[in-house]
Amino acid sequence: MKIDKLREKYQEQSKDSGSVGVQIIILTGQIAELVSHLKDHKKDHDSRRGLLKMVNKRRKLLNYLAKTDPVKYQMITNDLKLKK
Repeated sequence: MKIDKLREKYQEQSKDSGSVGVQIIILTGQIAELVSHLKDHKKDHDSRRGLLKMVNKRRKLLNYLAKTDPVKYQMITNDLKLKK
């Protein structure tokens, strides 16, 4: 899967799951799964709320990364094809 390869690319250590870049990549994978779930289950409002929380958390992490490491921010947004 594409997300797994990106995760390996941005990991600082072999079992890294806490760095900002890796968290953004993991959240992007989870968001994609929830979006496909919500296409089939339109009335699942609990999952929709969870999706909004994940999107907001990813946005906050992206903002933090843009302030602290703009080069890494550009690389991640380009790899994930995210818009600002």
